[in-house]
Amino acid sequence: MKILVTGATGKLGTKVVEALLKTVPAEQLAVSVRNPEKAEAMKDRGVEVRQGDFDRPETLETAFAGIDRLLIISADGDNETRIRQHGNAVAAAERAGVKFIAYTSIANAQESNNFLAPTHKATEEAILKTGIPYSFLRNNWYLENEVPSIQGVMAGAPWVTSAGGGKVGWAQQQDYADAAAEVLSSSGHENTIYELSGKLLTQEEFASVLGNVLGKEVQIQHVNDAAYAEIMKDAGLPDFLIPMLVAIQKDIREGTLEIENSDFEKLLGRPATPISEGLAQIVKAIS
Repeated sequence: MKILVTGATGKLGTKVVEALLKTVPAEQLAVSVRNPEKAEAMKDRGVEVRQGDFDRPETLETAFAGIDRLLIISADGDNETRIRQHGNAVAAAERAGVKFIAYTSIANAQESNNFLAPTHKATEEAILKTGIPYSFLRNNWYLENEVPSIQGVMAGAPWVTSAGGGKVGWAQQQDYADAAAEVLSSSGHENTIYELSGKLLTQEEFASVLGNVLGKEVQIQHVNDAAYAEIMKDAGLPDFLIPMLVAIQKDIREGTLEIENSDFEKLLGRPATPISEGLAQIVKAIS
């Protein structure tokens, strides 16, 4: 059996490869990366490094040749770009004869109104059309996405949000990576959907846990979307990023991430790492 991970030099991809190497011989692992030189450390450990570019479909068919189980990690970019890139990857996997595709999707992808959902809905549908056995890993939200705001709080700023009472199922990237590695390396995951989520928390509950970790009270500043955008701009965030951040807040407020179940336990035999532990690790890393 040969397993391949795309985007393997990214933050999530690196963690997936590390998780796989704990249970799978290195010679059974391959990675597809845009810049192979960035994967030299994996190559040194016996992982096969292949060049694959989602914008160059001809490279993907070669990269996926002889692969039994493929993990397509969703790319970065706007929805239009990602839909095109993911479509290239799915089509190449079909041409290459890949026998199983796992894909990192988003919570409730097919019904979600989240601004990121169109990419994942289209990609899931493209995979379904191939008839290749699949597993959709519908990841909720990465705890690491909150690092800039956590840094702000550590510097004395309040926790600023326009998400209202919306809840999020935050979990660490490592938990999502461990789940992906389990699906890739074990049997019985054909034609499955896993909604992967930590415990659902409001912004107040999140800030309370963060305050306990920091040993201080974290003030919450509730604002509307326009004020949130201004605060983010004043904090020095780039203009192109601000509409995305506002959209995230709106989507949380509207409940698009309020999807919680026990699928982490199904895959890993344990729930997601408690958010207090995850936040303690983050705080330690950035202190």
